[in-house]
Amino acid sequence: MPIFISRQSSWRTAFALLLLAYCEAGHALTFEEALNLAETQAPQIKAQAANIASARLTRKSAGQLPDPKLEVGVENLPVSGPEQYSLTQDPMTMRRIGLMQDFPNEEKRRAQAEAARAGVDVAEKQMQIERLTAMKGAASAWIERDTVERQLQFVDALLEENRLFNAAVRAGVASGKGTLADGIIPQQEAVSIENLRSDLLARREKAVAELERWIGKAGGEPLTGSVPDLPIDRDMLSHALHHHPELEIFDSRDRKLNAEISEAKAAKIPDWGVELAYQERAPQFGNMASFQFTIALPVFPESRQDPRIAEKQSEKAALDAEREATFREHNAMLESDLAEYKRLSDMARRQEETLIPLSEEKVRLTMAAWRGGKSGLAEVASARRERIETKLKAIELEGSRELVAVRLHYTMLPGVKP
Repeated sequence: MPIFISRQSSWRTAFALLLLAYCEAGHALTFEEALNLAETQAPQIKAQAANIASARLTRKSAGQLPDPKLEVGVENLPVSGPEQYSLTQDPMTMRRIGLMQDFPNEEKRRAQAEAARAGVDVAEKQMQIERLTAMKGAASAWIERDTVERQLQFVDALLEENRLFNAAVRAGVASGKGTLADGIIPQQEAVSIENLRSDLLARREKAVAELERWIGKAGGEPLTGSVPDLPIDRDMLSHALHHHPELEIFDSRDRKLNAEISEAKAAKIPDWGVELAYQERAPQFGNMASFQFTIALPVFPESRQDPRIAEKQSEKAALDAEREATFREHNAMLESDLAEYKRLSDMARRQEETLIPLSEEKVRLTMAAWRGGKSGLAEVASARRERIETKLKAIELEGSRELVAVRLHYTMLPGVKP
């Protein structure tokens, strides 16, 4: 079955394949490249492209006349008596060939064609939804992986810093500064850091697997760059919400249901047909021709056509309710995500501007007090743990803020890329 791909889609596919080749050659994966690959290479996109091709082919045949029927047979063949099974003895025996054509009423055919056109629109809107889903999924997976890798970089730096701290503590214990128990504290901290690193590595593997779900093997390549600053504007997002494909698809589904209702109502209008036949008899008798019309008689609508009409009207009522529920859900998600975005932005700013400098200052002061013999090593270890937690929290908050920004950004139409 051929799959119809627009010139723009062909360009996107070619570009994505080029990106994929670069990735396989060791090219680091940027955020934008991940989106382009997801938009064209996600299996969901390919499946929906086939659905669109199928819907377009269905549209070609919808509303057409049914195929004519060829009729071949024998009429009035004797089955008893002296002329039994003879084709030439009885004047009523005829070899018959005919052609029959049914003509569904015009309203029914028009409704079938409109339903097929609406079916194409539904498939195309579903493609937009799948494209949005793939891009949002790839963007979220890229951010998740980038966040955990930035945390890993910080933890790896901590391991080296802790080795230097351990050496300093051992030197102090050897010189009589501190107790033997102090030498255990850096070792305990090293184990805690290693455990934290193991957790982060596991999270990274999950993030890689999720990214590969959307873009294939390229999801395992190194990442480079950062997430662009996505525009988050309440008025713009509220306006764009009404044009989201998950809401616009209801218009296409509504058109399809209206056409199906029209088709069900048209079933009350009689269809008709015509038949032409030629009947050949034995040479001693004359040949004959037949010509006849047939017409359907929808005389029991209360048990045949009316239930079908009521069924489609009930589906339309359900569709209207589903549309309202979907809009309310999207609107609630938008308001919730806007509030969450503001919360995370404020927390990330306070983390970077206040808590991280304070935690570093606390480590510096406790280290100075320890070196001066004014405090124990436990206070230093506690301050260092607080600094680790504060820095990791800052990275986590920034990643969470970016994830919410992605969700908000993709309330807009497909193709509005960062």
